Amino acid sequence: MREFNTTGTCYPDEHYMVDITKRLEIIEQKVAKGEYITINRGRQYGKTTTLYHLTQRLSNNYVVFSISFERMGDTEFATEDSLTYYLLDRLRLKFRTVKNLNDYVKNTITKLVGDNAANKKIDFSVFDELIPDICEQSDKPVVLIIDEVDSASNYESFIKLLRLLRDKYLHRRELPTFKSVILAGVYDIKNLKLKVRPESEHQYNSPWNIAVPFDEDMSLSKSGVEQMLSEYEADHNTGMDTAEMAQLITDYTSGYPFFVSRLCQLIDNHKLEWNRDGLIKAVKILLDEKNTFFDDLAKKLEDYPKMKELLKGILYRGFEESFNTYYKHIEIAAMFNYIKNVNGKVAIFNRIIETWMYNLFMTEEQIENRLYDQGSIEKNQFVENGVLKMDKILERFAVHFNDIYGGEEQTFKEEEGRRYFMLYIKPIINGTGNYYIEAQTRDRSRTDMIIDYLGTQYIIEMKIWRGNAYNERGEQQLTEYLDYYHVKKGYMLSFCFNQKKASGVRTIKYGDKEIVEAVV
Repeated sequence: MREFNTTGTCYPDEHYMVDITKRLEIIEQKVAKGEYITINRGRQYGKTTTLYHLTQRLSNNYVVFSISFERMGDTEFATEDSLTYYLLDRLRLKFRTVKNLNDYVKNTITKLVGDNAANKKIDFSVFDELIPDICEQSDKPVVLIIDEVDSASNYESFIKLLRLLRDKYLHRRELPTFKSVILAGVYDIKNLKLKVRPESEHQYNSPWNIAVPFDEDMSLSKSGVEQMLSEYEADHNTGMDTAEMAQLITDYTSGYPFFVSRLCQLIDNHKLEWNRDGLIKAVKILLDEKNTFFDDLAKKLEDYPKMKELLKGILYRGFEESFNTYYKHIEIAAMFNYIKNVNGKVAIFNRIIETWMYNLFMTEEQIENRLYDQGSIEKNQFVENGVLKMDKILERFAVHFNDIYGGEEQTFKEEEGRRYFMLYIKPIINGTGNYYIEAQTRDRSRTDMIIDYLGTQYIIEMKIWRGNAYNERGEQQLTEYLDYYHVKKGYMLSFCFNQKKASGVRTIKYGDKEIVEAVV
């Protein structure tokens, strides 16, 4: 019986997985044209699975040497000689299954590795000279694939390897060389930053500027997720609506492969229902667990403090940044797949990443925040028979916000108001509910917050007061959004900076909808 997999390579006979044939065909076309290719995606984005199945596909028409730098360390990359030894040693191991290579080449490399086993060093020029022999003696074109290539990007020896491969590529009409070279990793190998150089120096004229990037979208599409769920449903007969579940999973993950598989895995392992309620429970489990993705995300936020500030600004203040990858910290966040381009603006990649970062950032602040304290103190009065009393929550927030921050400057409240509402509500729903910001409606003046609590969704529009006419447009927008979520009651939290404002909570009817508005 197949299962969902979130560790290592996925195999269709063992795991439920989305069909990636189209992706493989596109890469194969580039290989056929002799292109050198870089594949850069965030952690657990399906790179290794793609390369494994690509190797199997290419093996019909090419001799494929596919290796990984993942387990290589300082010793292997310390010098050109040691790097050459380990490259040849791995190629030697690959030769055992390659039938299309001349025995002379196999024996030559085997002897070289054996003779240098004691010191594990071979002159770099030897590898230079062997490449034409390998490619000429093979009866099929030769393709070199290196996974986790960014593990080596901090070493001068690796830069020299890139220069060697580039030189071979530029002189490919004079001497036989690899038909194609594919380098895969998280970091963009064309824009290397070496730790052996001063931190302020960056190398943007990489020796790998001959390569073309693989720009095709590797996110899993809704139709692909539905195909995978249909295969699962055929085996398990759960009665799920596969189209609806595929849409829900895509809404939460934006097709990020790890999150798609992990949510499915959690629903399956925990025997949850294959519906919206089951998915919300799986999301809660995912956000509470420690896993390699979140561990790496936490580390990257510490390693890149300016990127962290950028992400905090996007989360709390909406779409304020143009998506321009020439700005270093946007480039870095996009490279890790923490953000994406939405109509020329920066957006957090998906709801899962967004909510996890909200939780982290607010945890950093909650200890000294008085609104968080008030939410913690009063939380027991806001839940009755498993139902959030959202009217009461807005009423009490308005009181506390005005008491604590009523004397602050307007600029302070414009940027911080939404964040403080999230800090206030966090201890109230913590452990039971989830929340996220709807990216489709977020802008500098308006933000829609969705709270999932025990299967019920509460839609809260948080906005800056711009006058009565603007407010009425906001009410119309909110009712349209309520229609989308099939709920009759919505909430508005308005931050008004008019000194003559009438703060408080009121309930209004708008068509067949009921809107509770709090003004602070």
